Amino acid sequence: MRPYYIWQYPDWPRFRWDTDRIINLLSEVRLLEGRIAGMMGGLGFEIQAKTSLDVMTEDVIRSNEIEGVLLNPDRVRSSVARHLGLATEGLPEPDHYTDGVVQVMIDAVRNYSTELTQERLFNWHAALFPLGRSGIVPITVAAWRRGEEPMQVISGAMGKEKVHYEAPASADVPREMALFLDWINNEKETDPVLKAAIAHLWFVAIHPFDDGNGRLTRTITDMLLARADGMPHRYYSMSGEIQRNKNQYYEALEKTTVGDVDITLWLEWFLLTLRDAMKHSETVVRRVVKKAMFWQEHRDVAMNERQVKVVNRLWDGFDGKLTTAKWAKICKTSQPTALRDINDLIEKGILVKGEEGSKNTSYILAEDE
Repeated sequence: MRPYYIWQYPDWPRFRWDTDRIINLLSEVRLLEGRIAGMMGGLGFEIQAKTSLDVMTEDVIRSNEIEGVLLNPDRVRSSVARHLGLATEGLPEPDHYTDGVVQVMIDAVRNYSTELTQERLFNWHAALFPLGRSGIVPITVAAWRRGEEPMQVISGAMGKEKVHYEAPASADVPREMALFLDWINNEKETDPVLKAAIAHLWFVAIHPFDDGNGRLTRTITDMLLARADGMPHRYYSMSGEIQRNKNQYYEALEKTTVGDVDITLWLEWFLLTLRDAMKHSETVVRRVVKKAMFWQEHRDVAMNERQVKVVNRLWDGFDGKLTTAKWAKICKTSQPTALRDINDLIEKGILVKGEEGSKNTSYILAEDE
């Protein structure tokens, strides 16, 4: 029978690629990587920590969002801040599940030089599924998948399903993962950034767990990118960029896993996406720097707790437009009180009215006008 999926080819998992097609992209990524490291190195600890907080919060939220798991952004931010030793004023206490998901990310990037073992992966998996279920369906947790049924990636309505990919049989997973983990921990010749890209594809191709494979492969990717950067913090979010290009992500994976072991197309897509993530991070860093300068400049301006909370939300990236009604909801107060808070900040030159034309008046930071 003619091989169809990548793992069915005799050369699996001895991947190959066209170096000439990716060398310029890899050089560009490495240049951006150095530029970000230099930029962050020139900033104070406080700004470094706040940038890492922003990026890691986005990374956790987006990696889960790709799989349709929606986390509360404030609870994620609260958990990340707590683990980074940063203040959490005005943020809610994270729930047990959110804190577990964040701990997986923290362990991956802070301990990037630690070996990736079966036990470590099982611990990460258990944190994603503390109740032993995917939704209401019982799954095998903290162990490789089992059973005779094939592991397939499927889309479409019932009766009209399309099989995009079929993974190796469950009985083969222990052997496949032993090869993968040995390569992760002991192979030293591959460029570290390319190693992150290869590991991402390889883990997805094995699909070793009943569920959570996408989130864990992105966690492994973050661990290896932290290893490539030589820094236990994240200053760019690969998952954030993947979420912004989710359809292309799945298309690139499908095109590469349905075929032989030439993974040039995947490496190109990965490096392009990583490059865009790094460019986006420069915008994030500039925003964090501006926020720090704003609070330094306004350190003597009297603001109540509600005002500080909403102004911080505006700096961190407010979803939609800020209106009196949204202010009241965020701060759990009345609309007249919200309007008084807003007008006070307008008088102090911190807020201005947004563009006209909306039924409800909106407000933005004066810095963003």
